[in-house]
Amino acid sequence: MKQGREHLGLTQQEAAAQLGVSQPYLSLLEAGARRVPAKLAKKAAKVYGAAPTALPLDESFKKPGLLQAQRFAEDLATLGYAGFSYLHSTRKRNPAVLLLEALAQSDLEGRLVEALPWLVLRYPQLDWEWLVPRAKLYNLQNRLGYVADLAYRVAENKSVEPSTLSNLARQKTTLEEARLVVEGTLCHDSLSQAERSWLRETRPPAATHWNLLTDLQPEQLRYVV
Repeated sequence: MKQGREHLGLTQQEAAAQLGVSQPYLSLLEAGARRVPAKLAKKAAKVYGAAPTALPLDESFKKPGLLQAQRFAEDLATLGYAGFSYLHSTRKRNPAVLLLEALAQSDLEGRLVEALPWLVLRYPQLDWEWLVPRAKLYNLQNRLGYVADLAYRVAENKSVEPSTLSNLARQKTTLEEARLVVEGTLCHDSLSQAERSWLRETRPPAATHWNLLTDLQPEQLRYVV
């Protein structure tokens, strides 16, 4: 809150007026003496022009039900994903929440799965301290690990900040320590037995390492830059 206000050169009085709160209350929020309500956090992010990673995270996150593909695509478009640039939405959500919701799906369209490594690369300030424990809670660490691995391999061949590469490597190591032995899929649990058998023989080494039945490779990620 304080960094956003100071970045715009606003006084507490001026910022409070734009946020619709009192100056004393804003002072308490900036000092950490009061928790920032989610509704106010969203408004502050808009007023201050903050990155989507500054949007509130749901601390009481529960494994979601069926994800609406159209709505998820719109959320990705709002965050800047070129693959869905033709879609429009006024809603903007924290990319860490979107990533976790997607990974929790039993089945997700391929075009949506392709966008997940993009979320990781486009928003290097992703809140991994929030994301990783919740991925582990729902046994999604292999899926998250593979997405991070895909993003890392793309980043190695692109002009990506060294800090982003080192952060991805660090997260991969953290997830490596919690890697599940049980076989899974990358959001495609409806695979037939024939498809599963074929993928066991043809999947890339990284997918084998993360115990996932998928053939998704970095070169297939058309919109990841």
